[in-house]
Amino acid sequence: MTISVNQLEEARRALDAPLFADMAGDAAVSFEFFPPKSAKMEETLWEAVRTLEPLSPRFVSVTYGAGGSTRERTHATVARIQRETSLAAAAHLTCVEASRDEIDQVAEEYWAAGVRHIVALRGDPPVAGQKFQAHRDGYANAAELVAGLKKLHPFEISVAAYPECHPDSGTKAEDLDNLKRKLDAGATRAITQFFFTPEAFFRFRDAATAAGISAEIVPGILPVSNVAQTRKFAGMCGAAIPDWMDRLFEGLDDHPASRQLVAATIAAEMCRRLYAGDVRHFHFYTLNRAELSYAICHLLGLRPNKAAGAVAA
Repeated sequence: MTISVNQLEEARRALDAPLFADMAGDAAVSFEFFPPKSAKMEETLWEAVRTLEPLSPRFVSVTYGAGGSTRERTHATVARIQRETSLAAAAHLTCVEASRDEIDQVAEEYWAAGVRHIVALRGDPPVAGQKFQAHRDGYANAAELVAGLKKLHPFEISVAAYPECHPDSGTKAEDLDNLKRKLDAGATRAITQFFFTPEAFFRFRDAATAAGISAEIVPGILPVSNVAQTRKFAGMCGAAIPDWMDRLFEGLDDHPASRQLVAATIAAEMCRRLYAGDVRHFHFYTLNRAELSYAICHLLGLRPNKAAGAVAA
């Protein structure tokens, strides 16, 4: 990684002073949610949305289940966020098990609902472990989806990036080529899959720059609250969990509050080190829980905007 003088000064400051002392609060954040399956889960989601809204995120995104399994719930959640909050909502959209016409129709419905930002993804197969098969009349990959969306409307489009390489990619070079195709097709930025060491992000950022990628690359941050669930997620997307992190969670299965504290500490320290490496944008995978993401944002110097949330308070 090429390090500037300012970054060296920031790194020294991070070592010489308490890690989070007098943070400038100049980081920008975004948050990801998933559509609720029950009334109780909906209540939890909206508590999280209302808690995080005053931090004035750049946008919040809502995921889309494998094979379009959450299509209606995703649309309902995105539309309600757009309608009832001050937040800019981004809708995930995938290529899985749908024709171009069907996907275009979903995109048109989002545009009609006032949604101007799409997170365009190839998507995971409906059955875990199966290889992705493009629909006969569908978009073959995320780059085609981005190009198709751009023909419909001037959407802002985010795409996925994989610091430790997507499991379906043969090599890291192939993975970067795929990312470049998505950005060249019209995507605005890339949001990375989660990772657990800042070095993984910095190496990827440098490799992307060397490959001619100049678009914004936003690190995706997953504060770990459920270790077993995180191991499952990591196995599916090619993210490595360091041995030291596994050891930190040992013996905490029956201590949820302590688990939360450890999780917040690990993620916050990584964000601080990313900040010292000149990262100013962070995307948090909230799993519909606000506490960990809110605490990390607070440590990074973000404070509530009292005007936020007034739209539908």
